[in-house]
Amino acid sequence: MTTFADYQRDSRATAVYPDAGDNLLYPTLGLCGEAGEVAEKVKKMVRDDAGVLSDDRRAAIAKELGDVLWYAAQIATEAGLELDDIAAANLAKLRSRQERGVLTGSGDDR
Repeated sequence: MTTFADYQRDSRATAVYPDAGDNLLYPTLGLCGEAGEVAEKVKKMVRDDAGVLSDDRRAAIAKELGDVLWYAAQIATEAGLELDDIAAANLAKLRSRQERGVLTGSGDDR
């Protein structure tokens, strides 16, 4: 099983973009585009498939989510962050919100 740490380290070998190692902007812009492609697949599921997730569409979404993960890993690396730490902190935040009954709603500081 690949961990986030393994993925982040191994994906770095495929980071070929301008000033890799000192370029937070490039992977951030890439993430926006890839997240949009995930949304596009889901939109077409609603539009073309009556909201039913087919095996083909599921596979297409999985490929796009892989690209989202790659860009997230590069952003984390560029910012000196570890995906393992980010994932653990996010779960802790969500569990805290759940325990306090504020899982739904809006705002970062709830």
